[in-house]
Parts: sequence; structure tokens; C-alpha cells
Amino acid sequence: MELNKLNNNVKIIGGHWKRKNIIFSDKDGLRPTLGRVRETLFNWLNQDLTDKSCLDLFSGSGALGFEALSRNASITYMIEKDNNIYKVLVANKDHLKTDKAVIINTTAENFISQNHVLFDIIFFDPPFQDKNQISLLPLLKQHLAPDGLIYFESDNKFEEEHFKIIKSSRAGKVYFYLLQ
Repeated sequence: MELNKLNNNVKIIGGHWKRKNIIFSDKDGLRPTLGRVRETLFNWLNQDLTDKSCLDLFSGSGALGFEALSRNASITYMIEKDNNIYKVLVANKDHLKTDKAVIINTTAENFISQNHVLFDIIFFDPPFQDKNQISLLPLLKQHLAPDGLIYFESDNKFEEEHFKIIKSSRAGKVYFYLLQ
């Protein structure tokens, strides 16, 4: 995949790749997490993710996963079902010269059902138009390390009795949460 053929890019906002661009696909519904939302999220996470393992479950642009790696996460699994988007993620990984991104071309459902790795941080930012994906949220608890956190982004206000909301905010039409 040649990155220079794609026009869409998002800037990494912190860490050792600060100000580096990652490229993303032109697919309908693909919306990278806004820079100001990522800034708030990583402030909540205390900026440095040294020794943290992360899961970016609906990787899409890769903005959250690559941002975590830029801030010293030990490893980030990036899950993407769309083959073309997956290829762009792999090209970004190669461009950034990292071996800490594990990019897997499968569905979120398949990954969750077949994988038993525990993660310190799970980024759960499913496509807003696919309302069925919210049903995966309760299943993520079994993939959290002790004291692990889930970042959840939605176009709807979230109220769920199975999770403790640690932090929450809103940017325009986007609600975002840190859950435990």
C-alpha cells in the first residue's frame, strides 16, 4: 500500500512520534478520534503508557493505537475487519518503523471470542452507524487486566450499570468515557 496515494491524514499529538502524520482510508463512516478528544483521553491516562498493553478494537485510522504506542505502550493490538483499511494500518506501522503494533485483519467479535490476552487499556470506538457493536462492551471485561480501563466513544449518552464511569466528557456530538 502506497501511503502517498491517500489524502486523509491525522497527526499524532504526543509522545516520540508527536507531529507525525498517519494516513487513513477514504471509507464512509471512518472517523478518526478528534485531536482534542485524544488529548483529553491521554491526559486522563497520565500521558505516559510505559509497560501498558493496549487493544484498539475497531482500529480504523489507527489514531488511538498509534498514539498509545507513541506514548510508550509496550504493545498495541489493532483489530480491523476491512482489508483495505488493514493494509493502510500495516503501511503506517512500516512507516513508523515499529514492531510493537500487532495488526490483525478480523472482526472484533472473532478477536474477542478467540483471544484470551488481558489488556491494561482497551480502546472501544465502534462505527457509530453500527449500533449492534455496543453489545460487545460487556464482553470486554474478561479481557481487562486488574485495574484495566476501557475508553469508549459513542454518539449517544452512555448509562450502563456493569461499568464504573471513571471520567466522561463530550466534544460536539461525540460522548467519550473512561470505564472500569
